[in-house]
Amino acid sequence: MTGVQMPPLELWAGVECTVNRVGDRWFDQLERTGHVRRLSDCDRIADLGVSRVRYPVLWERPPWHDDRLERLRDRGVAPIVGLMHHGSGPDGTSLLDPLMPEKLAVHARSVAERYPWVRDWTPVNEPLTTARFSALYGHWYPHHHSTQSFLVALVNQCRAIQCAMRAIREVIPEAQLVQTEDFATINASPAIAYQAEYESERRWLSLDLLTGRFDENHALWADHGDDIMSAGAAALTEYPCSPDIFGFNYYLTSDRFLDDRIEHYPRAQHGGNGRAAYVDTSAVRHENLGVYGHEQLLVDAWERYRRPVAITETHAGATREEQMRWVLEAWHGAHAARARGVDVRAVTLWSVFGAYDWTSLVTRNDGIYEPGLYDVRSDPPQSTALAELAKALSNGGAFDHPVLAGPPWWRRSLRYTGKPEPHATSQRQPLLLIGGGVLANALARACEIRGLVYHRVPCEELDVTSVKAVDKAIAQHAPWAVIIDTYDNAAEPATASVNACLDAIIDETTPHRYGSPPVVYQIAAEVALRRAS
Repeated sequence: MTGVQMPPLELWAGVECTVNRVGDRWFDQLERTGHVRRLSDCDRIADLGVSRVRYPVLWERPPWHDDRLERLRDRGVAPIVGLMHHGSGPDGTSLLDPLMPEKLAVHARSVAERYPWVRDWTPVNEPLTTARFSALYGHWYPHHHSTQSFLVALVNQCRAIQCAMRAIREVIPEAQLVQTEDFATINASPAIAYQAEYESERRWLSLDLLTGRFDENHALWADHGDDIMSAGAAALTEYPCSPDIFGFNYYLTSDRFLDDRIEHYPRAQHGGNGRAAYVDTSAVRHENLGVYGHEQLLVDAWERYRRPVAITETHAGATREEQMRWVLEAWHGAHAARARGVDVRAVTLWSVFGAYDWTSLVTRNDGIYEPGLYDVRSDPPQSTALAELAKALSNGGAFDHPVLAGPPWWRRSLRYTGKPEPHATSQRQPLLLIGGGVLANALARACEIRGLVYHRVPCEELDVTSVKAVDKAIAQHAPWAVIIDTYDNAAEPATASVNACLDAIIDETTPHRYGSPPVVYQIAAEVALRRAS
């Protein structure tokens, strides 16, 4: 788009809304995060300053959306309506049902008739990934493990997108398709390089089907042409349903490395393709690889399709500063791609209200929660530092916090050694730890692992009961926050509690100006965090 004026880069948000099925059990993120019970969440979304939000009107759920969509509309946030999100449809259908596309189209039409003012639509989220997890790997319903079932599920979902958009456009002619898909790069050890080449082509398959690019000249035609066409793809070739915006969901573990040296891995990780055994690992943990990066993925997609692109999910299941660093990498990567002529429309802050149990791909009810821009474990939900970051980005302003000094874990040797390395002395403000107990020790270790600059003053060097002594230490070290450890317990605190303590302090100090007196915290119990009086 050299010489063509691009619209400004937008900041979007998204609500994790997966309703996936495992056996006869449905896992509903909207229920688990409590979003279905809080109309006020729509105000929380609008308060972020985002222009659009990926919002569910799911096929599997009864109607509940009127008040919420109207509230978003009143607050000036345009919804990108999703109809299926990693789901297989309500009871009585599945990804392998040949009538599933037409059935989803009925739902799509009813939603369009109910909300004729909605312009942006995502009928099916990540069709390729959902087909893999449901019909190739068997994690989700219908739990198949075959290439044939995978291809049927994939084509069915692409046809469902086509049928749904046709039905929507009969009601809303100007409706736009914002199609989301997982993005990944795949590398491999030399013996199985062919598998990486195959998967590198397969990652585009859903979008190639929608754009009518799958024909005799396609790289996967020899492998799958007959099966894909017999599954109904001819309708897509004849009548393509090209996205108006190509959206890519990109995570720290999206990039993969296939390693045939299976003896280096636990048996539970062993897999293969029927010809060779190998382990599918995260490239970020491989010394010579790491993350591919947002800028280049947007460039790759642009060069392939020459249509507007967006990052439609950015989230890191990590500590707070790493979550912010990942968002900033996405934002800066999008701007860098735009500078290279790529028509990047938006970056989406995903999982506004967090998500449950994605560590097990939502196959178990472990209760493992990852907060997003809000933490729903309190009532009402509490904003995190990510919410402050969103407000800064949406207003075009700068955002900073002392914890952002230094590289993130995926740019450090820690990512493949598992060991914290010494980092250069920073000129940024430290976190001041006062105390010599087990909690202070645990906090110091956590800071080292997380790459946070800190300074520690043992109790024998400072009388914590003396306001004058504490004030002197603050004046000397100019910290952004102070933690005074009065934790009188010999037991080692849980790592999760220590990290949660640091996250809470980061959240609470984000709006402060770092020249003013720092916030002082006193910790007298493992999970008891309070401001010192």
